[in-house]
Amino acid sequence: MQSLHMATLNHLDAAVAVPAYDRRQLKPGIAHFGVGGFHRAHQAMYLDELMNRGEALDWGILGIGVMPGDRRMQEALSAQDHLYTLVVKHPDGDYQARVIGSIVDYLFAPDDVEKVLETLADAQIRIVSLTVTEGGYNFHHVTGEFNLENPDVRHDLTSPESPRTTFGIIVEALARRRKRGIEPFTVMSCDNIQGNGEIAHQTFTAYARARDEELGAWIDAHVLFPNSMVDRITPVTTEDDIEEIRQRFALDDRWPVVCEPFTQWVLEDHFKLGRPAYDRVGVQVVEDVLPYELMKLRLLNASHQALTYFGYLAGYRYAHEVCQDTLFVAFLRDFMDRESTPTLRPVPGVDLDDYKRTLIKRFANPEIRDTLARLCAESSDRIPKWLLPVVREQLQQGGEIQRSAAIVASWARYAEGSDEQGEPIRVVDRLADELTAIAARNRSDPTAFIDNRQLFGDLIDDDRFRTAYLDALTRLHRDGARACVEHLVKD
Repeated sequence: MQSLHMATLNHLDAAVAVPAYDRRQLKPGIAHFGVGGFHRAHQAMYLDELMNRGEALDWGILGIGVMPGDRRMQEALSAQDHLYTLVVKHPDGDYQARVIGSIVDYLFAPDDVEKVLETLADAQIRIVSLTVTEGGYNFHHVTGEFNLENPDVRHDLTSPESPRTTFGIIVEALARRRKRGIEPFTVMSCDNIQGNGEIAHQTFTAYARARDEELGAWIDAHVLFPNSMVDRITPVTTEDDIEEIRQRFALDDRWPVVCEPFTQWVLEDHFKLGRPAYDRVGVQVVEDVLPYELMKLRLLNASHQALTYFGYLAGYRYAHEVCQDTLFVAFLRDFMDRESTPTLRPVPGVDLDDYKRTLIKRFANPEIRDTLARLCAESSDRIPKWLLPVVREQLQQGGEIQRSAAIVASWARYAEGSDEQGEPIRVVDRLADELTAIAARNRSDPTAFIDNRQLFGDLIDDDRFRTAYLDALTRLHRDGARACVEHLVKD
């Protein structure tokens, strides 16, 4: 059994691919906030492929952790010279393992925020990228306004040179670069939000203006925020995954990453100080990301919401189990075809029917073992960004919304905190206490959940949506999730 670090690379199992480049030549050019499984299975992987071609050696990734939970990642990567194993799981049981070497360092900001700030202020950092989750942009789901009342944001506004948040750190670093006459880095969002670059532009500029109007105006005018669409199913790494890698590859990795074979990255070519040649390793560099973005958010991400609550309530615990059930597959296709697809724009070079068929196959991959609990988490940040835009567009154009409304109802039923066998459900959400308290009134006050205007805006006032929601919630309580889905498929 080999542990993973630089000294053991040449002694690993022959089935494990290792970096073909000399990591001693790497220099950091990208700082990344939110080094989790997805970033390591996606952006860091693409960069590693470029480096294996002998390119982009001055674009190494410097990881930055801000949240308390990021310390564990910092410790795991530091113990392994910032190497980790990426394992691609194919549906037939074939596993492909490779060691990724594109991350060169990791700084945990709470330990030394000044070091982080000075690193970002250095001219060698030309891109700051983000995978901070849908909830990490601190804006109101309905109004889109930046939340200046967030306690950590308030701290950063009063103590800008010792920031706690991603906003505070990045804006302070930009302020130092401006003062020193150093060109600003590009801020590249890779999160699942429609117009993620535009949202990043709005939120970072709003924070900066609240701190200093002149600084905010400078950032607005001079910092670039490209849009992007990213896609790869990357479940949480489990102890079983770690043990499987030990058994298959005789490799002891503190925190490997597992993922599906499919990967896609569509990126707007909008960078201030250059970028790696991502297009040479399969990234689609385009002028307009929006059509691809809508396709992914409203077909993949919204469909995850379509299967996860109904599936969990019906007794399933993994996404592949739901997608091997013909009833649920029929429901997913109806949702995609009759509600999501009509809200999309033409997508250059993509056959949408083939894309949807591929999605179902991806969801059904038994090796990924993507848990429904993971897909059910943080719904208050996901449903408003992925599903509700479909509802609103369909209402506006007179389209179908029965299935979308039923998905919202399945979330409300899930948030009650127990499944159909009476087993407890652990609701994981930043608003969990609030949501479960409201959901507890679902039977006595059936519209209570969608009356939460902080999440649903004025949808409660629309007769079509309210009627469809109430019908689905009634069926969920009276007949159960499977019967409710059967009704929707027959409709």
